[in-house]
Amino acid sequence: MTASSAAPWPDKPLAVLVIGAGFSGLAMAIRCRQSGIDDLLVVEKAGAVGGTWHENTYPGAACDIPAHLYALSFAPKPDWTRTYAGQPEIAAYLRELVERFDLKNHIALSTAVTGAVWDGTRSLWRIETERGPLEARVLVSGMGALHHPAIPAIPGLHTYLGPLFHTSSWDHGVPLQGKRVGVIGTGASAIQVVPAIAPQVGHLTLFQRTAPWVMPRNDRPIGKGLQALFRRLPAARRLLRAVQFWTREARAALGFTRVSGLTRLAEAASRHHLRKQVADPSLRAKLVPPYRLGCKRVLLSDEYYPALTRPNVTLETDPIRTVTPDGVTMQDGRHHPLDVLVLATGFDVTASLARVPVVGRDGLILARAWGERVAAHRGLALAGFPNFFMLLGPNTGLGHNSVVLMIEAQVEYVLACLAEMKARNLAAIEPTPEAQARDLAELEARLSDSIWQQGGCASWYQDAQGRNVALWPGTVVAYQRAMRAPDWSEFVLTPV
Repeated sequence: MTASSAAPWPDKPLAVLVIGAGFSGLAMAIRCRQSGIDDLLVVEKAGAVGGTWHENTYPGAACDIPAHLYALSFAPKPDWTRTYAGQPEIAAYLRELVERFDLKNHIALSTAVTGAVWDGTRSLWRIETERGPLEARVLVSGMGALHHPAIPAIPGLHTYLGPLFHTSSWDHGVPLQGKRVGVIGTGASAIQVVPAIAPQVGHLTLFQRTAPWVMPRNDRPIGKGLQALFRRLPAARRLLRAVQFWTREARAALGFTRVSGLTRLAEAASRHHLRKQVADPSLRAKLVPPYRLGCKRVLLSDEYYPALTRPNVTLETDPIRTVTPDGVTMQDGRHHPLDVLVLATGFDVTASLARVPVVGRDGLILARAWGERVAAHRGLALAGFPNFFMLLGPNTGLGHNSVVLMIEAQVEYVLACLAEMKARNLAAIEPTPEAQARDLAELEARLSDSIWQQGGCASWYQDAQGRNVALWPGTVVAYQRAMRAPDWSEFVLTPV
């Protein structure tokens, strides 16, 4: 689905308005329609559906969760071509969902939301978009976290005169053949970009602040025969997905989210992977992380370390002093002349909702409601914001399993709230401040001894005070159990 496809513009209040047409938004729209809610609209700022997988098209972009586990459970794809799908295949899958579930007339593309205000008198949301105003009884945010780039505060960055871009807005018009290319950052994007472009560039300099933990990826093609088996025998595909799911759940249950014996075993496996792929002891020493495995995102790659051993690749571990018009100067005065500079510096995960003014009851602004701690009841709903739900909200990301599973649990929870509103003839529903505070207190207690707080690192999972605001500290099963049925005593239920 592209920008030429646009839903009819509503002239009356909608039952549900969804912001964002990535995994979250599409899952919400599909399940709403399957539940009999057709009066809905998905608004997407980009010119195509796909969210993260539409925006991030850098060389080598792929998922680090197996493809069969990364698909929606109610929309399987039997013919994935690799164990870990690449960006083009995932983006195509999401576009295909629009056709499969007949969503074309429920999606408005190239339509950015600029603000939303709760109208307590009429019990609905008034939403402003670049295309015009909308009204909806229920507002669902499906805005992902991985699309507002984090730009590092490096002196002189704005003075660079060559092509400069973030991985999330890759400039495919810039030729790299034979060029001197610099890549700043060694996170999930960098370990995919570096092996993908190293063979074609003249020289690549990778600027590393902190070495990541890297585990074997073991990616394999999925042959036509196996694809045919999954089409003809869905039980075989479900079995594979179950094995992938429970393997990852077992890791979390056995200690992946804490400093534990499993941490030591995983670190030993990662160090073995490093020794096996990097023979040079001096280079290897630069690639040993100074924190415990799991504190930052654990990366999967079979090509990253070999790429760093190429004669045309330099790993630079000294601090950057400044970016100049023609390159990067290090703290000790050494200078790296560059033709192209790439920022693989990750994302500002709290920026999505902060950049869209959402105003709840009595003029309460979302950014101020969060105050010092970004939080939500079950990571989904907020006191003071009636009929408002955030898919993949605070502390519902994962470091060990497929985040699509979290999305599905949240979508079903929202549908249960919508069904209760209809059954009781409710005008509004929102969590009580007390329930939200209890939920946060329990969450903080579970996070206090987690690997993210005790592993000796700072990461994008944390806010400015070092608190984890991104990840769920338990298993997916535990979250699914907590989301199975809303406890209505935790909500303010306002009749019509």
